[in-house]
Amino acid sequence: MDMVVLIELIIYFVAMIGIGVYFSRKKLGYDDYHLGGNKIPGWALAFSERSTEASAWLLLGATGFAFSTGLSSIWLFVGMLLGIIVSWLFLAKKFMEERIKYNALTLPDYLSARFPNHANWIRGIGAIIIVPFFTLYVGTQFGGTGQTLEQTMGIKPLVGIIIVAVVVIVYSCLGGFLSVVWTDAIQAILMILTLGVLPIVALIKISSMDLSITDALVQAGNGADSWTGGVTGFAAGMLIYANLSWALGYLGGQPHISARFMALKSEKDARIGRNAAIFWGVIAYGGAFMIGLTGLTLYGKDGIDNVEMILPFMLTELLPGWLVGILLAGILAAIMSTASSQLLVVASSISEDVLVKIMKMKFTEKQLVMISRIIVSLVGVFGLVIGLMSKSLIYVVIGWAWAGVGNSFAAAILLTFFWKRMSGAGVLAALLTGCISTIIWINTPLEGIVTSRGATLVLALIAGVVVSLVAPDSKQAISTEKLEDIKLT
Repeated sequence: MDMVVLIELIIYFVAMIGIGVYFSRKKLGYDDYHLGGNKIPGWALAFSERSTEASAWLLLGATGFAFSTGLSSIWLFVGMLLGIIVSWLFLAKKFMEERIKYNALTLPDYLSARFPNHANWIRGIGAIIIVPFFTLYVGTQFGGTGQTLEQTMGIKPLVGIIIVAVVVIVYSCLGGFLSVVWTDAIQAILMILTLGVLPIVALIKISSMDLSITDALVQAGNGADSWTGGVTGFAAGMLIYANLSWALGYLGGQPHISARFMALKSEKDARIGRNAAIFWGVIAYGGAFMIGLTGLTLYGKDGIDNVEMILPFMLTELLPGWLVGILLAGILAAIMSTASSQLLVVASSISEDVLVKIMKMKFTEKQLVMISRIIVSLVGVFGLVIGLMSKSLIYVVIGWAWAGVGNSFAAAILLTFFWKRMSGAGVLAALLTGCISTIIWINTPLEGIVTSRGATLVLALIAGVVVSLVAPDSKQAISTEKLEDIKLT
């Protein structure tokens, strides 16, 4: 174990906890704890949105996917970049305006305010979708840390998972949304350094060894040297669509991403955030794609047992120890930022949507903050257990969660934002269809034909439209509970 790397990681972990302690010492209201209380600049929210979305999926799963599939993986990264552009251009400002108008803290909270006659059903079903999928998502992130620390430092997976889980739970629990966003902003910088520096070093190494990326792709076989994976016609179209379908997850349905849009405080911040997010995406996705190709060139398709460890493997092979520690923190940053954000989403779903709004339990603001911290801790422990038990591929499991949560809420949000005839019954239909169809899809041969990410959103949209036409709302107004919230503020 390299002591320099270890010391750098310890400093990083202490800094993350320090941010949580700093914000815990401030007087945090319930809105501050869950949505920042209009105290965060646009650039920080943009970096937070980027790092909380990226997760182990980008630095481990997507780089491994590029390493194993070659040129055709480009459509995955194009899809992600398109998702960023569309979400910041057309959804970010809308989320900000609707959050202010309806005084909402969560996606179910907003949808319930828009369709008060179905409020409790929307909150309940929303919580049922968010809690299990995101707990699984958190567990997958923790599992990724164990693999990474074992690959780079020889730390046993059990020890690595526990260390990172404890750090994430502590700073999320203490400082809530404020500490999560500011740690995310730092982590986004570390991530882009990792994804920007490593491919440059790899390209220099390839040049010095007189290797050819083109030759390596040809030798890898299985269509690695083809932009369509070696297939043509309908099969090529389906391959491209499957990869581009990751863009659909950005269409308003991921609560941990949408929360950043909801926390924006002005049009100026939205513009600054848009520019920062797109810049980050170009560097990060381009770097991840090149890491896959350069790794394949340097080590060959059989050069590493677990393809999702190609980035950590390249770090230790190509860089000096002191730089490995800094860039290794970038991988852990991706994992920690997503896990912490999802812990808060689950906590807000349970505390705001279930305890306060459905069960009508009365708490003081201080008690609500404490309850939220307890929920963050408990869900974090469940995620830790899942991380210790999980053997599933990061790319696959996160794809399921991306569809199960993202497609369900995206259909409801898109129709609510842009279709005036959307009804409360239509929202319920979209949520249920998106969730249930994803569960069915990933457990049948359908997943092998058309990915659930690209199919279940379409089904949820159709269900939302059809049910809204069959069962329209007689009147849409701000619900009594939201009027009471607005009066209190």
